[in-house]
Amino acid sequence: MRLDLHTHTTASDGVLSPSQLVELAKVVSLDALAITDHDTVAGLSEATSAGQDHSIQIIPGIEVSCAVSGIACHILGYFIDYQSSTLSAYTAKAILAREDRMKEMLVRLAKQNILVEMEDVVKEAGPERSSLGRPHLARALVSRNHATSIGDAFDRLIGDQHSAHVAIRLLEASEAIELIHKAGGIAVWAHPRLEVLERLLPELVASGLRGLEVYRPKSSPEHVRKVRASAAKMNLLVTGGSDWHGPGLGAELGQFYVTDDDISQFLDEGQISG
Repeated sequence: MRLDLHTHTTASDGVLSPSQLVELAKVVSLDALAITDHDTVAGLSEATSAGQDHSIQIIPGIEVSCAVSGIACHILGYFIDYQSSTLSAYTAKAILAREDRMKEMLVRLAKQNILVEMEDVVKEAGPERSSLGRPHLARALVSRNHATSIGDAFDRLIGDQHSAHVAIRLLEASEAIELIHKAGGIAVWAHPRLEVLERLLPELVASGLRGLEVYRPKSSPEHVRKVRASAAKMNLLVTGGSDWHGPGLGAELGQFYVTDDDISQFLDEGQISG
């Protein structure tokens, strides 16, 4: 069984619609796909229907923006009830917060004489988007000839280390985990960084964190080994995914996947058979 447990659609900052993503997953021989859009569940109904049409197991998910001890992090929620009123209330607030954050980033860019309008970002996001993200801004920067590519935009202008970046911290991590639990889901720390892993993990586990995202396309064997060791030490589940946003933006869909042997405990907890 081949699975990708971290993907994005046009509901947030992905390139393909939920149904297009599922169709592509079928073409590249994936058996299961988790849709984990940023702070929104808007694409999950369409993805679930498409999964039934194409015999692809869809794991409903979300990637929640939050912070722990003042450090930004993302918590993935899996097997969520995406129709829960708790999630609906959160995502409505998140959409507005992400728009305010985008406006602030445009102001910061303008102070550097890099002019992009909100309308440019919204146009790049497209009509299907639910929440705005930095890839939308990166595409607008390319369209406005301020960057040569999305990667260039992040590297020079809007990456985490640059002054135009505004972190999106809608919740404390403990609140994000509680939100996922209330929606019936399992909370997993997305792409944990080694330099903060040991320091932050006890606090997150105390808040109810259930797993770590161990397997990623660019992770070195040493990185995988260390994160796996931390998961084993804290009795946590392990997951993995490509963090796929679109063609040409890193590993292509289907090139990276995890198997049911890699994440058997996670699948057992979600009551999915390999």
